[in-house]
Amino acid sequence: MPDDSKDGLDRRDFMVATVASVGAAAAFAPGTGAATAQGAPARAAGAAQPTPQGTVYTGDVIQGKKVVSALDVGDLPPGKHYFYFRGVQMPTGQHWYVSVVVAKGAEAGKRVVLVSGVHGDEISPVHMIQTVMSQLDPAAMSGTVTAVLDVSRPALEGMARRWPNSGRGIDLIDINREWPGNENGASAPSRHAGLLFNRLLRPNADYAIDCHTAATGMDITAFHLARMDLPEVRAMAELYPIDQIFDDPAYPTLLANAFIDAGIPAFTPEIGAPRVLDHAMIPRFVEGTTNVLKHHGIIAGPIGRTGRDSDVFVADSGHIVLATRGGFVELLVKLNDKVDVGQKLAIQRNTFGEVVAEYTSGVAGEVSGYRTDATAEPGTPLVFIFYNRTPPERPADYPE
Repeated sequence: MPDDSKDGLDRRDFMVATVASVGAAAAFAPGTGAATAQGAPARAAGAAQPTPQGTVYTGDVIQGKKVVSALDVGDLPPGKHYFYFRGVQMPTGQHWYVSVVVAKGAEAGKRVVLVSGVHGDEISPVHMIQTVMSQLDPAAMSGTVTAVLDVSRPALEGMARRWPNSGRGIDLIDINREWPGNENGASAPSRHAGLLFNRLLRPNADYAIDCHTAATGMDITAFHLARMDLPEVRAMAELYPIDQIFDDPAYPTLLANAFIDAGIPAFTPEIGAPRVLDHAMIPRFVEGTTNVLKHHGIIAGPIGRTGRDSDVFVADSGHIVLATRGGFVELLVKLNDKVDVGQKLAIQRNTFGEVVAEYTSGVAGEVSGYRTDATAEPGTPLVFIFYNRTPPERPADYPE
């Protein structure tokens, strides 16, 4: 039967799956602060917008939450604070508002930004960050944790991956290809990204964690997309008791890469399936994120389980298997399975039940994601495999 596999994860394909996200997303000298990181790439176009000084209140209040158009956590007293950040305007002239929670400690310290909702079908990250924030006691903290929970509000309202931009009818725009955005950009999501990055995210971050899941129709393991060549990123990524880490920069326009370009160490956790709350997987990322806050001295206590405890598999390359025919797909492997070259991964049947294609692996590695929808047309990503190659293969696109 025909076999079609493609070396190199296609990010559009993979997390039509995830990581980068996938969701998912490019060095910092050990011991340096985020603002003095060495080797960080030049800031991308659109990121050099003037940053307002201080918090700017619009005077509006929504459901008891004050609205801001710029946030400086240095202005806030210790404690927990809840805001709506005013984003880009809708076609009606109203604004999209983004939910922000700030936990500011009684003592000075590092600032960590936690992000979810860049894609609207990614629900577990929202709950994961809510859980972390609910456990923080500002009176016992040093530093600040800022949670930005629902970045792509119009996408989240429809539980859709992409922002429905009405500029040319309806364009479905992936805002995770827009960072750092441009406040004067050619689309609403580009402007929204610019407003958030310049006035909310970058000014309040020494470190950042941008959380994602697989895209609708896919499922993935518990993994990170992380630049493991950056010591400060590696130190954080290894603090999670997860299955896999994909060591790859992916697209330059991912939010994590925009942070890195601005001198802020960042990475992208990928928390399983879309559209659901994965209560088996979420606690592992809560534990890892809490470990990161302990690592930076924001909260006290012993480090919990880490990648050492979960025997995390770190891979530098990705392999994607694409459907060559239309039909019904039966998967023969599970997430995290180890596979060998030539191992059969899936079979495909037509409506008569006749086998029209069989799919095998072109590499030896671990299954990192696969399609959960039972049908596929030619070109649909079916299975994603992480593996190691010397020298590493850098896929042009990251599985998402």
